[in-house]
Amino acid sequence: MIRKSHLIYLDYHSTTPVDPRVAELVLHYMTTAFGNASSIEHEYGDEAEEAVSKSAFHITELVGATSREVVFTSGATESINIAIQGSISSDASAKTHHCIAVSPVEHKAVLDTCYALDKKGLAKIISLRVDSKGRLDLEHLEQVCKSGVSLLCVMAANNEVGNMYPIQKVGQIAQKYDIPFLCDASQAVGKIPINFEEWGITYLAISAHKLYGPKGCGALVVRKGHHLEPIIFGGGHQKGMRSGTLNVPGIVGLGEACRLRQLEMEEDEKAIASKRDRLQSLLLDKIPGLVINGDTTSRLAGNLHISIPDIPNSAVIARVRSQLAISTGSACSSGIETPSHVLQSLGLPDNVIEGALRIGLGKFTTDEEIDQAAEILSTAVSKTRQAMLT
Repeated sequence: MIRKSHLIYLDYHSTTPVDPRVAELVLHYMTTAFGNASSIEHEYGDEAEEAVSKSAFHITELVGATSREVVFTSGATESINIAIQGSISSDASAKTHHCIAVSPVEHKAVLDTCYALDKKGLAKIISLRVDSKGRLDLEHLEQVCKSGVSLLCVMAANNEVGNMYPIQKVGQIAQKYDIPFLCDASQAVGKIPINFEEWGITYLAISAHKLYGPKGCGALVVRKGHHLEPIIFGGGHQKGMRSGTLNVPGIVGLGEACRLRQLEMEEDEKAIASKRDRLQSLLLDKIPGLVINGDTTSRLAGNLHISIPDIPNSAVIARVRSQLAISTGSACSSGIETPSHVLQSLGLPDNVIEGALRIGLGKFTTDEEIDQAAEILSTAVSKTRQAMLT
């Protein structure tokens, strides 16, 4: 893995580096096996179609689905939009006022799509409850489902604080009340076990670049018997749910990334968690007053979300950005300086929210980088504190 020698990368939640084995296969399908999967008149097209089918198989093997249920997209954001907009518009009863139950800590792709439907008068949004650790209130969720909703949206793992959610239990509740269940699994697939069929998930959103695959490719797994109205038209590809020429190199990359994660996920995630715990211990020792956000008993192995109260995160980032790649929050809001909606939903104090930093480790993070990162970050905090006192 080629690295920037001067910059330690700890922002794996925003994107992961492409695994070299995946990149090699992607290049092959860009330069040698470059056919269009819809061109069935010659072997180039046949080869591309076969590669797409093989990728669908690898995806479904990882998430416990079947190949017929996979719709390829440009990424999780498109997958989420297809699922939410397509499920609401597919209801023939246009006069029905839809209700969508949504976790308040969802990715902006989910929240903004739901709010857009609400603004158009097409759906009413019901916010589920979370506590100060970001844990979901399952009793309230069941009450909401019992009252009747058109769609339930709960992510598998949070992209900021790293919480892993009890998707199997959520799916059971959704099935009990016959409610379609959208699970944004973009941060979870390839890191924790997912079983689409057994857990009662209706729609599952996946993004390749969160699991060492290429950017610009993802998938939506759609449970058999559930048709979604398309939001992109032109050719009726993929059972009419998503038209457009398939991104064969990207799809191959996603499939290969899923195949490798199935083989290596368990071992990799244990090693990543060990490194995360070491970094957490070092930072707690070196930085007085440091707070760990989220549910530390159920979080992604690579997630470390911290706050240094009364120390603005922007000041820390400014000091470390040439040495350490970390973030203040979700990449989905890049360039928009607003408080994290996730941390606000947890009801955290303003000084904790303003001092929040998201650190994301991955399979290419080294022990040496952990030690260096702890030193760089603690020094930056110390210097920022001193500057604020003068």
